[in-house]
Amino acid sequence: MLDVPGELFEHALDAAKRKYGAASDAELSPDALRELIQTFRGIVSEQHRGAGFPEEPLEQLRAAIGAVFDSWNGKRAVDYRNYNKIPHDLGTAVNVQSMVFGNMGDDSGTGVAFTRDPATGEKALFGEYLTNAQGEDVVAGIRTPKPIAAMADELPKVYRQFELIAKKLERHYRDVQDMEFTIERGKLYMLQTRTGKRTAEAAVKIAVAMVKERLITREEAVLRVEPVQVDQLLHTRIDPSAKVEVLATGLAASPGAAYGKAVFDADRAEAMAKAGEKVIMVRIETNPDDVHGMIAAEGVLTSRGGRTSHAAVVARGMGKPCVAGAESVLVDLPNRRFTAGGRTVHEGEEFTIDGSTGRVIAGKVPTIQPELSGDLEQVLRWADGIRRLQVWANGDYPRDAELARRFGAQGIGLCRTEHMFMEQARLPIVQAMILASSTEERRKQLDKLLPFQRGDFYGILKAMAGLPVVIRLIDPPLHEFLPSFEDLLVEVTQAETRGDPEASFADKRTMLAAVRSLREQNPMLGLRGCRLGLLFPEIIEMQVRAIMEAAVQLTREGVDVHPEIMIPLVGTVEELRRTKGYLQTTVDEVLAEAGIKIHYKFGTMIELPRAALVAGDIAEEAEFFSFGTNDLTQTTFGFSRDDAEGKIIIPYVDQKILPSNPFETLDRGGVGRLMNIAVIEGRQTRPDLVVGICGEHGGDPASIAICEKLGLNYVSCSPYRVPVARLAAAHARLAARDADR
Repeated sequence: MLDVPGELFEHALDAAKRKYGAASDAELSPDALRELIQTFRGIVSEQHRGAGFPEEPLEQLRAAIGAVFDSWNGKRAVDYRNYNKIPHDLGTAVNVQSMVFGNMGDDSGTGVAFTRDPATGEKALFGEYLTNAQGEDVVAGIRTPKPIAAMADELPKVYRQFELIAKKLERHYRDVQDMEFTIERGKLYMLQTRTGKRTAEAAVKIAVAMVKERLITREEAVLRVEPVQVDQLLHTRIDPSAKVEVLATGLAASPGAAYGKAVFDADRAEAMAKAGEKVIMVRIETNPDDVHGMIAAEGVLTSRGGRTSHAAVVARGMGKPCVAGAESVLVDLPNRRFTAGGRTVHEGEEFTIDGSTGRVIAGKVPTIQPELSGDLEQVLRWADGIRRLQVWANGDYPRDAELARRFGAQGIGLCRTEHMFMEQARLPIVQAMILASSTEERRKQLDKLLPFQRGDFYGILKAMAGLPVVIRLIDPPLHEFLPSFEDLLVEVTQAETRGDPEASFADKRTMLAAVRSLREQNPMLGLRGCRLGLLFPEIIEMQVRAIMEAAVQLTREGVDVHPEIMIPLVGTVEELRRTKGYLQTTVDEVLAEAGIKIHYKFGTMIELPRAALVAGDIAEEAEFFSFGTNDLTQTTFGFSRDDAEGKIIIPYVDQKILPSNPFETLDRGGVGRLMNIAVIEGRQTRPDLVVGICGEHGGDPASIAICEKLGLNYVSCSPYRVPVARLAAAHARLAARDADR
């Protein structure tokens, strides 16, 4: 209300407790409290240049209400809404309530409890309380609270009453309740109840349990689990076989393992994370002003507070690991260090926290990825029965395909062949192919690459047996496979200046000439994609031969294969027609030589606005469309993603010029409209046209909802995002069904 830093009051309170030998606030005598009040008044007066603390109750009330409304536009509130994608124009409200007092003696108290464990989902009362305490004392972490179960011994009558109320509230709302209560002289007062925030693990377990208890339907269970929570369940955990040095053990407040550099304030955490460093935020206790640092951090460690403290609740909501109430961790904020287990960890030093066990561990320890199983698998099976959209995966190697299948992918939507060219054993051959002075010489180098590519496609087609595999022919400009022009220029110039023998740098001079000839002002709008294939058809002919020979070999081995050849960056139907003509000849030759029939397709990537606008013509030659939404977004907005995201887009989002980053969530009005035109006009030409999306938007729940409305057949995303997309597709289907009613 008065905008006075809270730590000034905390320092004064700690000084008073030291002076009078009090272990907690409640042990301070009335005289000590009167003295402390005068100290507090002095702090207010000093901070406000002589203006005293307001004494008129109505004035206090009005100012407090104003402070709550003003907080809507505070940094922590804006950061929270941005993180949770909550609109900034919703507005807020203030409740004005009369007080009951939990600090009236040992038969009074205050607490927070959940009807089920919000960390694990276990069906048991979970929470904490403090006797002879008031209001925020439990959640503020000022004193370490007692588990709610202890109230059964200390205040048995109140506990039995509380248990009955908790059951009644959960049955009524058909969801986990987060309840706040105060006990005044043995009488229980329920202050509020709301839907309880929970970890991803708990959300899944509770959803499945409530279906079994017939509290909710399967569809409701699917909606109770957010796609982002599935993502959280795929976080790392500490390898059980790893030898670790445990420095301290606190409360397991939010599960998952995280490592990073120790950071002791929110601003520093945010700055270091933006610089690409992994950090763990260390505080005595957190408060709402720390939220932006918590968003940036990999995890949170506090020395005070319980499982319902600010740090625990916020970290759980974000899906970040948190260890709270680690009282043996001595946090020295002024000197930016903490001491635990006989060690001192200074700011910038790495350590690990395990939010599932409460352990604080020295250094960086080995971690492993979890598997899909149990309740999560059940929820995803229910989601599969609801969704219409298929979920495919982007994968360039057999290991990607195997992982994608394990996570439930129904095909490969994007296999980027150029990634295979970058491997160490192949790059010299690729460079020799690019530097070739004639088509004949280029073909000799391509013949050396053919066995590599055939092996690549054999592996990925075998891993996806029975499912479609979309293989994109070479897309980036050739200069990406060559050394940097600037580096070569410096090396050659230095050699000339030193007077080195010509023979010693002749190869570099030749390479420099080749790179100079391939340089472009805007290479991503230059000689790449199908344009490269039309000027150097021998490159893509080799790739298609490798695809079909691998398919023939697998077919002979009894493996069911479905290769789909994607021609990128098409802007006119003639580009597609001519490229397809070259490649069809190669396909026919391979199949004729083998005497085998294989089901295959030719299609294209729609990544240019013109391609979307003439999709009806392009569909005459293409059997499938795949939207490359990364490039389609770049070419629609005129943004270079690499340059614009940090310099332009983030300020645009902050200033509300753009509602969101269009490279994270599909731009509905522009890019989405182009996609809609392409879908409608493409299917007018070819009614059975299969349409998907393979850009990074394929794993974004909001973008998946747009794909559902557009009537796409599938979305494709990274293998680890497949479970997220499966659930998001079910959510999108249910939302579309509700909208149609």
